Amino acid sequence: MPEHTVTSRLQLSGLCFLLQILTVILFAVFVRYSPESSAELCSQQLNCSQRKPDLGFQHPRFRDGNLRVLLGFGLLVAFLGRYGPGSVATSILTTAFAVQWAILIQGFLYFFLNGKIHVGAQSMVSADFCTAAILISAGAVLGRVNPVQMLLLTLLGVTLFSLNEYILLSLMGVSDSGGSLTVHTFGAYFGLMVSRILHQSCMDKRKEQQDVGPLSDVFAVVGTIYLWIFWPGFSSATTARDNTEPWAVLNTYFSLAASTLATFVLSPVLYEDSTPRMVQIQDAALASTAVMGMPGEMLVTPFGALVAGFLAGLISLLGFRFLTPVLRSRLKIQDTCGVHNVHGVPGILGALLGTLLAALATADAYSGRLELVFPLVGQGSRTATDQALCQLCALPITLLLAALGGCLGG
Repeated sequence: MPEHTVTSRLQLSGLCFLLQILTVILFAVFVRYSPESSAELCSQQLNCSQRKPDLGFQHPRFRDGNLRVLLGFGLLVAFLGRYGPGSVATSILTTAFAVQWAILIQGFLYFFLNGKIHVGAQSMVSADFCTAAILISAGAVLGRVNPVQMLLLTLLGVTLFSLNEYILLSLMGVSDSGGSLTVHTFGAYFGLMVSRILHQSCMDKRKEQQDVGPLSDVFAVVGTIYLWIFWPGFSSATTARDNTEPWAVLNTYFSLAASTLATFVLSPVLYEDSTPRMVQIQDAALASTAVMGMPGEMLVTPFGALVAGFLAGLISLLGFRFLTPVLRSRLKIQDTCGVHNVHGVPGILGALLGTLLAALATADAYSGRLELVFPLVGQGSRTATDQALCQLCALPITLLLAALGGCLGG
């Protein structure tokens, strides 16, 4: 057995042991289960806890989030013939550590009271959001980092994600319930910057094998079905209860439908195949959920979700056809899973749409539910224009933190 293989295995084993021991100690010292009466611990700070749902109401969302993370993203990285099985295993490893580390980091920021972190369904949903961002980042460097490096990137990525989320949601009062900025945009550009640094420092100039595996369409079929079933519910996991929640669910579903139609409109024009491949439909579906992350609970009419989803589907296909070659040849960014087209650009589009909707927010448009969607505006402490400016300023902050984090991670 080659010596470097043995060394790599021992490094992975040792790092996993050290990280697990560290988290066990920190959990033993700080983490406790929260009673039902502590549901208000982190109100006005984290989107998932601004509202006050009971814990039982959160359990289906927690289930949807886990299925989305493990099956949706897990199958998404299984399309490469060389890296498929190993990539799925690495995704599970990343998820296992990211959830634990996110509970700790987010806990100190949002759920810390009397010297303890109080965990419940709310904190687990928040950890799933964080894990999703890290798995998006992993898609940009798939096949070029080993499990040890991925664990270290997860350690850094979770910390920076939580910092970015705290600045946006708690300090600035930004409304981003579905994570257009905090999850999709941050995850995409953090991974892309790491990819750029890896290319810059890589001494091995051989061409990377990124052949598509024979079972890619099978994995894409299963992944797409799970996205359709579970993402609308997951996108509403941090929205207000009662009448506002169906907006996020239905808007996400309408967006999924429109993005799928966009795939069938544009794919035959850009590619020789008369029928789009399943992986293209999966990418368009992901793009539609990215664009709905911020405006999902803000759109008060269904046609807006249809327009946004259709644009996201078009952007995804156009990005793979025209932007990906530019990233590879001019910017030296090897985007393995195309996260720039699937999460990055649609996430920015969702942030811009959310900014526009915030500027137009009125009590009449929301039928008295303005305080649920924009608490500061509804309470009169901030105007709709001020809210829109905060939403807009959140975009460069996210991109800056993602770029700086990618430089550190690389």
